[in-house]
This record gives sequence, structure tokens and C-alpha cells, in this order.
Amino acid sequence: VQLVESGGGLVQPGGSLRLSCAASGFDFSGYPMTWYRQRPGKERELVGGITKAGDMSSLTASVKGRFTISRDNDKNTVYLQMNRMRPEDTAVYYCNVYYRGSMFWGQGTQVTVSS
Repeated sequence: VQLVESGGGLVQPGGSLRLSCAASGFDFSGYPMTWYRQRPGKERELVGGITKAGDMSSLTASVKGRFTISRDNDKNTVYLQMNRMRPEDTAVYYCNVYYRGSMFWGQGTQVTVSS
């Protein structure tokens, strides 16, 4: 199983970024996917998840209405669209899959929201 995040960077408050997570090594379309983040000095926290078909997603309250999760099962990729970003969104963002009893993580992508 391999998960590779990309798309992070520096963005101004109020700006947008789209993160991607390319998956391989398992039947991507058969598994829900999740996004986590780890803010400086904080524990890793769940941002949200999406069903294997991509027909339903859920987001933590702090990002609801600003972030969207989607997936493209033909491309084995899950996305995190982040809009109206805030300084408190600064974090390393990780995608995750629970596969055959184990949690798998990507290497993470750094997102910094600052003027």
C-alpha cells in the first residue's frame, strides 16, 4: 500500500488549495478514505472521510462548509479541496486508509496559511 500526498504549500488567509492523495497497492475503489492533519504542537486529528463510492463524505466541524472531500476511482486519487483557509488550518495533511486490519499513511504534505 502506498499513499502519496501532494498539493501543499503556502497560501494567504482566505485562499484555497487542493490536496491530492494518489493511492496504489490495493483496490482503491473498495475502501473509504480519510484525511487527517497535524497542527504544530497538536495531536493528529481527523479532518474527514469519504465512502468508497464517493457518494457520501463527512467533515469535522471546524472545516465544514470550507473543505470538500472527493475522489476519482479511475485515477485512484482522493482530494481535499480547502477554501476560505485560516491560519489555524496550518498543518501537515495526511491521507489514510484502513486496509486489512492496518492503518496506512502517506508521508504528508505541509500546508501553511499565512500572510
